[in-house]
Amino acid sequence: MTQALNEITVYLEVGQKKVIAGAIEWPGWCRIARTEADALQALLDYAPRYGAAVTTAGLTFEPPAQLSDLTVVERLDGSPTTDFGAPDAIPEADQRPFTSANIPRTELIMKACWLAFDTAVQNATGKTLTKGPRGGGRELDGIVEHVLGAQNGYLSRLAWEKPKQIDPASEWAAQIRQAVLEALAAAARGEIPEQGPRGGKIWPARYFVRRSAWHILDHAWEIEDRAHIANPG
Repeated sequence: MTQALNEITVYLEVGQKKVIAGAIEWPGWCRIARTEADALQALLDYAPRYGAAVTTAGLTFEPPAQLSDLTVVERLDGSPTTDFGAPDAIPEADQRPFTSANIPRTELIMKACWLAFDTAVQNATGKTLTKGPRGGGRELDGIVEHVLGAQNGYLSRLAWEKPKQIDPASEWAAQIRQAVLEALAAAARGEIPEQGPRGGKIWPARYFVRRSAWHILDHAWEIEDRAHIANPG
C-alpha cells in the first residue's frame, strides 16, 4: 500500500461502548471516544500535543490539518478492556517483524514519551490536581506509581524480568526504562520467546511500544490537564 505524503494511516478498535483510534506508524498517538467519528476527531485534536512530545526527541512530525488526512486501514473488534478505556486489540501492522533497523526510531519514541511524562510531573509538583465530578482521581504520586507499575508489568508481556520496586521512584523508573530498552533490543535479535514461562501471551514488540507509549502519554496529558484546570493562569 502506497501512503500519500500527508496521509496518516489509522486503525480503529471498536467496542460496544467505546472506540479507540490509533496512528499505525506513530505509537502513543491514540485516543478514545464513544463513536468512530469522535475517536478520529480526538486523534486529530491531539496531533499537536503528540507532535510536541515526539519532536523533542528529534523526530519530524507534521500534524494533519483535517480529518481527510486520516485514513482508516483496519478495524478490530474491541473487548471489555476497550470499553474500560484501554487499547487491547493488536493491529495487523504490529505483527510485522521487529528488527535492529527499527530500534533507533523506537528508542526515540519511548524516550520522548518518558520525557513528556517527567516534564508533566515536574511542572505539576507542588500544585493541586483537579478532582473528577465525584472527587475521584489519583494524586500526583499515585499517578507516577501507577505508570511505573504498569510499565513494569508490561515487561512480562515480553517475557522479560521486571525490576523490583525500590525507592526513590526515580531510581525504579531508571531501572524500568533500561529494562524496556534491553527487552526491545532482545526482541530485535529474535530472542523473545513466543510464550511466557507459564504459557502467557507474549505481545509483539511493536505492540508493546504502542501500548506503553499510549499509557505514558495518556497520563502525562492527564497531569497537564488536571494541573491546568486546578491552577489556571
